[in-house]
Amino acid sequence: MVSQICPCGGDSYAACCQPLHGGAAAADAAQLMRSRYSAYVLKLEFYVLSTWHERTRPTSLSLANDDTRWMGLAVKQHRQTGVDAAIVEFVARYKIAGRVYRLHEISHFVREDGRWYYVDGEFPS
Repeated sequence: MVSQICPCGGDSYAACCQPLHGGAAAADAAQLMRSRYSAYVLKLEFYVLSTWHERTRPTSLSLANDDTRWMGLAVKQHRQTGVDAAIVEFVARYKIAGRVYRLHEISHFVREDGRWYYVDGEFPS
């Protein structure tokens, strides 16, 4: 069992994102977003794709060859916008080739058949 701190900043990985990576359903859009961030850190391409809504999902990703070093996540806002819709605003910090960047996104999620999916995002000014 993994006892490391979860990449999303939660408690232990085993108690936080690992159950979702193993197939458990996220309780809400914020939990799904955090687990997706952890999946990017851990390069779990299948999970990222399987939690992306089929309407907007790319056919593939290249996480195994990605040299991005994720450095932290801050969830700024989680708000239900309907019974089966929500937004999550977050800032993720990362480094590529020694340069630090920040990704600030307002992500849109929908729930279908009891499971949350990432649809798309917008980048606030």
